[in-house]
Amino acid sequence: MKRKNNNTMIYTLLLSCLMTATSCNRDSYTPSAIDSIKDNGDITIYTTTNTRSQDFSKGFIDFSTKFNMSPNTITLDPTQKFQTMDGFGAAITGSTCYNLMKMTQEDRTKFLTETFSDDKGMGMNYIRIAIGCSDFSLSEYTCWDKEGKENFALQSEEKQYVLPVLKEILAINPSIKIMGSPWTAPKWMKVNNLTDLKPFDSWTSGQLNPKYYQDYGWYFVQWLQAMKKEGIHVSSITVQNEPLNRGNSASMYMTWQEQQAFIKQALGPQLKAASLDTKIYAFDHNYNYDNIADQNDYPVKIYNDAGAASFIAGAAFHNYGGDKAELLDIHNQRPDKELVFTETSIGEWNEGRNLEKRLMEDMREVALGTVNNWSRAVIVWNLMLDNDKGPNRDGGCQTCYGAVDISKSNFKKITRNSHYYIVGHLSAVVKSGAVRIGASGYTAEGLIYTAFKNIDGSYALVLLNDANENRKITINDTKNHFSYEVPAKSVVSYRWAN
Repeated sequence: MKRKNNNTMIYTLLLSCLMTATSCNRDSYTPSAIDSIKDNGDITIYTTTNTRSQDFSKGFIDFSTKFNMSPNTITLDPTQKFQTMDGFGAAITGSTCYNLMKMTQEDRTKFLTETFSDDKGMGMNYIRIAIGCSDFSLSEYTCWDKEGKENFALQSEEKQYVLPVLKEILAINPSIKIMGSPWTAPKWMKVNNLTDLKPFDSWTSGQLNPKYYQDYGWYFVQWLQAMKKEGIHVSSITVQNEPLNRGNSASMYMTWQEQQAFIKQALGPQLKAASLDTKIYAFDHNYNYDNIADQNDYPVKIYNDAGAASFIAGAAFHNYGGDKAELLDIHNQRPDKELVFTETSIGEWNEGRNLEKRLMEDMREVALGTVNNWSRAVIVWNLMLDNDKGPNRDGGCQTCYGAVDISKSNFKKITRNSHYYIVGHLSAVVKSGAVRIGASGYTAEGLIYTAFKNIDGSYALVLLNDANENRKITINDTKNHFSYEVPAKSVVSYRWAN
């Protein structure tokens, strides 16, 4: 009799656990994947956990019909408006294009569709390319390596690799924005310093000879027009990639004083004379200005000359030194100028292939961190490298990983790293032209989020839960609300019609 009662009690307890699915074996309980996700519904949801138990999983839930009394409510405020968003994406370097072109056409189209398609994929919509070579090109070159205007031409790397890939991406998503950045001017334009003005025959370091300002401005115009002839509209440029970095395999040192003079005297007027609508972004380097004291606030110092500032849309930043709070500081000094985040990398130094760590950190510091500090765009470095971190060159980064890595043995197997997910979680729900809006209410350690209103009127919210437990969160847009149990250590993106 006693044994029977014990069996009954055990059965009742087990049945209770199965029915509530809350206290028993909670670590393995994934209600967001099993109970609440459907094949269609009012809200589209994408979820990625840092263990890949959910790997950019797509699902749907409906608005709640119950009265909302949840203390864990995030409320959107569409009347509070911040910056307009341009887009999210990655760099399409020579190395990336080489790897993509080694894939079969079928595999490449599948991957590019998953990455760039607005309705069949992540919808990435902003990419960065080099004007000439970068440190992830197959060789060092510019498009004007021999003096004489007749010698300007797009080079074999662009024709064989970069242009075909760009055209395939544009066929998938014609609204892609493209940014161009030079790593160096042609060597014949470079000098050792601005005092001696001696020729500097090296791809690495050197400075732009002021006597070639007009020629270099012409070079930008010619490159933009050459790309346009190929059917590629470049919507923005930066003047110099990492202007305070003398050490890259292809590089050129350019102080704010030099950049201000070049933009004011040559680049700005020449783009205007050519009727090009390409935006110019200043700086394009680290938050901490590489600890060079007189270069602090680099873009603001350029803006202080009204003539130069009139040609400049804003400033671009990288995160290899300093803190994202610099974006807010620059915005507060010049709220009339735009901010874009244009480069970050993962590699051996930061456990770049450790998704459990990097997904959380990169979402916090790069994706949501820059957007919540007024950045209009988030662009990570190489979209694709092979699993040997290449192709790479001496003098460039030989310890970098791509947003995705592809197997060098067969160019088939793809490993998606943190940068692919953090950009994709934004681009999937936040479209070009969206406005970041207010979102407040529920706060908790490790919880970061930001909200947007798209131009079609739909709302989007991207959320990071960097906690060791699931959190049931309610989202309220003042008209409708819904609840979703956000998995531990995950990133979730939502989009719904207003």
